[in-house]
Amino acid sequence: MSRTLYDKLFDKHTVRAEPDGSTLLYIDRHLLNEVTSPQAFEALRMERRAIWRPRSTLAVADHNVPTTDRLAGIADETARIQVERLRENCKTHNIQHFGMDDERQGIVHVVGPELGTTLPGMTIVCGDSHTSTHGAFGTLAFGIGTSEIEHVLGTQTLLTRRSKNMRVVVTGALPSGCSAKDVALALIGKIGTAGATGHTIEFTGPVVDALSMEGRMTLCNMSIEAGARAGLVAVDETTLAYCRSRPYAPKGQDWVKAAAEWGAWRSDDDASFDAHVTLDASSLTPQVTWGTSPEMVVGIEDCIPDPATLADKNRRTGYELALRYMDLKPGTRMMDISVDKVFIGSCTNGRIEDLRAAADVLRSLNAHVAPNISLALAVPGSSAVKREAEQEGLDQVFIGAGFEWREAGCSMCLGMNPDHLEPGERVASTSNRNFEGRQGAGGRSHLVSPAMAAAAAVAGHFVDVRALKPRQET
Repeated sequence: MSRTLYDKLFDKHTVRAEPDGSTLLYIDRHLLNEVTSPQAFEALRMERRAIWRPRSTLAVADHNVPTTDRLAGIADETARIQVERLRENCKTHNIQHFGMDDERQGIVHVVGPELGTTLPGMTIVCGDSHTSTHGAFGTLAFGIGTSEIEHVLGTQTLLTRRSKNMRVVVTGALPSGCSAKDVALALIGKIGTAGATGHTIEFTGPVVDALSMEGRMTLCNMSIEAGARAGLVAVDETTLAYCRSRPYAPKGQDWVKAAAEWGAWRSDDDASFDAHVTLDASSLTPQVTWGTSPEMVVGIEDCIPDPATLADKNRRTGYELALRYMDLKPGTRMMDISVDKVFIGSCTNGRIEDLRAAADVLRSLNAHVAPNISLALAVPGSSAVKREAEQEGLDQVFIGAGFEWREAGCSMCLGMNPDHLEPGERVASTSNRNFEGRQGAGGRSHLVSPAMAAAAAVAGHFVDVRALKPRQET
């Protein structure tokens, strides 16, 4: 019987399935961070239970870590305690842990793939919704809650239910100035943030085939914003080329055997999907969100829509509330919106390819951050990405343009550390969420690609990165 990639992964890891649909799933890799794991460890301690497979678990401090002067420690007491507690729990239970001073530290969804702890055919969970990022490798990866973290730590299994299958085909070719981030935002704009509820999305089509692993990770990362349980991309030569020689990847004959087996992690040609969506990328333009949800998005050449044109009352009310919070008016051109800060980073767009794209814009424009920009941050997704960027001289491009070059971490993506917006500030952000207060209480977030964020930093407002011309030396 023909099966989808999702069904193959789910079936392969099923330990027991009940008649009511509840299924005990084996988990290959469990990722931990400092924010969602403390309660789970405490519950196990109270029950006097051990960790079932410490070697299958990896812990990284990323949400609360400062991106400046780490020798000074963490000023916020709650954040400091969470980071210290993660280190202590991992030491007690013999779990591999990358603290904020470890050369392998970074955002867990960047660190896992670059080290090769994320490999095709796995099931991967973490107490963070953007665990879906790892699905780019043909893995079933999704976020879980605190009680589920406890269950996985204690049993290496998870009680769950099978999702429906959605196939998203991205046709055409990606236009100049557009990236995987623009594809993700355009898809969410098309189907809405609830469009894939109850489904796991498999991304296919010529555009997806042509994407790098970094681009595929961006797509899968933002599948959650479309309401999906997880995102997937089938294994191909691009996948294998990325995984080969990673520190934790198989070596020698083990690699040859594994690579041959991994090639099977793809949907059968005649597999049946519960839902189909086609997105033509040929006419895509750089995307910018205007509201408080990723589905409130338009092309850079467009204007903010008028809620009065919407027939659905609930949706109309949502648009009106978003405009009020964002302090914007219907009909405003996106290119007329000024920004106060710029953030390039996150588990969505903090990889080396993202930093290169932003640096290319800054280098080609030969310009400095606009006077109205109070802060422009370039935050690598991991310490390894930071080192690679510095070897390529990207740090000097950012610094020369007026950006602050920071240490690796989640940074301003969620504002749980010193990097955040002040009330009323507006940011061009490469992160994944723009709900009220996401990047700081009262802050206003606009989601864009790294290239578009760099362009906004130079212009001081949103601009079409495709139309920018280098500044001539005088």
